[in-house]
Amino acid sequence: MDCKEIEQRLLEQLQLAEVYVKTDGSHYSVTAVGDCFDGLSRVKQQQLVYAPLMSDIANGSIHALQIKAFTPTQWRREKLLNPPV
Repeated sequence: MDCKEIEQRLLEQLQLAEVYVKTDGSHYSVTAVGDCFDGLSRVKQQQLVYAPLMSDIANGSIHALQIKAFTPTQWRREKLLNPPV
């Protein structure tokens, strides 16, 4: 499955501000930024990201999925504390 396809699906269905997807074969890493995560537990945040991708997880297109979810405020702080290399 293409990273851009996953990004597009998450952007549309969750109305995210930003989303980044990296892959290593069938293992994917998702960083999602959106107001939809505000006030949710980590488990609920992950469930929100899993939902649009469940059919691909079920059919094996996505084998493993690592999720980091942030509100826009949390994302600004994360970028300050852990700048990209």
